[in-house]
Amino acid sequence: MAVAPAPALSLSAAAGGGSLLFRQLFDADTGTFTYLLADVPSRKGVIIDSVFEQHGRDLSLIRELGIDLVASIDTHAHADHVTGSWLMHEATGCAIGLAAAARAENVTLPLAHGDRIDFGGRALEVRATPGHTDGCITFVLDDHSMAFTGDALLVRGCGRCDFQQGNAHTLWNSITGQILSLPERCLLYPGHDYTGRGVTSVAEEKAFNARLGGDASERDFVGHMENMKLPHPHKIAEALPGNMRSGKPREAAAAPAWAPLARSYAGLPELTPAWVVAHQSDLTVLDVRSAEEFNGPDGRVAGSLLIPLPELESRSSEIPTGRPLVVVCHSGSRSALATQQLLKAGRSQVANLRGGLSRWAAEGYPLDGAKQA
Repeated sequence: MAVAPAPALSLSAAAGGGSLLFRQLFDADTGTFTYLLADVPSRKGVIIDSVFEQHGRDLSLIRELGIDLVASIDTHAHADHVTGSWLMHEATGCAIGLAAAARAENVTLPLAHGDRIDFGGRALEVRATPGHTDGCITFVLDDHSMAFTGDALLVRGCGRCDFQQGNAHTLWNSITGQILSLPERCLLYPGHDYTGRGVTSVAEEKAFNARLGGDASERDFVGHMENMKLPHPHKIAEALPGNMRSGKPREAAAAPAWAPLARSYAGLPELTPAWVVAHQSDLTVLDVRSAEEFNGPDGRVAGSLLIPLPELESRSSEIPTGRPLVVVCHSGSRSALATQQLLKAGRSQVANLRGGLSRWAAEGYPLDGAKQA
């Protein structure tokens, strides 16, 4: 008799026992922060400032946590990276949110000052904060405990004002009127940082921001911003057109070469038991457990090839080369290591069985030699 599937992950536990789950993610190539928030009771969430190249990572986290994504939203039309909003919309059906002032295509949730983005029992307030671009907005959590400022306000800095309709006077008014007017305890999460600074606060920026904190006046701020002489972002030629399409590729992505691979948050290519069962005649199933386990009461996938993990490197020539390879063990742990080894060795069509033989049995698929419960 098959074992019942494991219960869903406790989102409350993942959120540290609180009612709001919060994750800060980072793209090292562009210094971009992406933020995931979810209301624990409803499991509904939003993602802020996603990055096209990090879509697989972000989607894996959303799926592993069991979050029902309401919207993928951006603080502005970025000049240094392409948003992942279109890809997230295609994968989850979520709304694509951006300031209406940006006039981008494919936006399903045009945003303006004073709008509210609900996700379950929580919400983000939209505040217009132009000056870096006309379409910059800041997202403020409903209890004013945190705000996501994009490029309008950075840690001890702010966004530039020398292109994309930038204006230093406008940015001064946006920051002082809409961001630094929040409670001093409010934590501020920037769109970028290049030196490892991931969060600041209203109190800190009012005191220490070199461009507008302390005793700085609007005249001081404008004088600073108009004399920075910065080079343009190196990805601007691809980023701006891409973001005016909300990240929709010019051409449809190619279908997976051999299987509907899903990458785990750890970055590992995985396949479900259901897909493997349906396509087993076209695959090699490689079992990397010990011989004792292979022949033991847990059973084995019919027709699978046994090469214990410690012997994998020395016996790799025994693995057929003309067929895709799915690697299995009891839980998916040892097979994950074997999958990594095979990928590094040059095998391209290889994936781990998600959840291992334990999940295989829990979903009711047969195992040769398995002892009946």
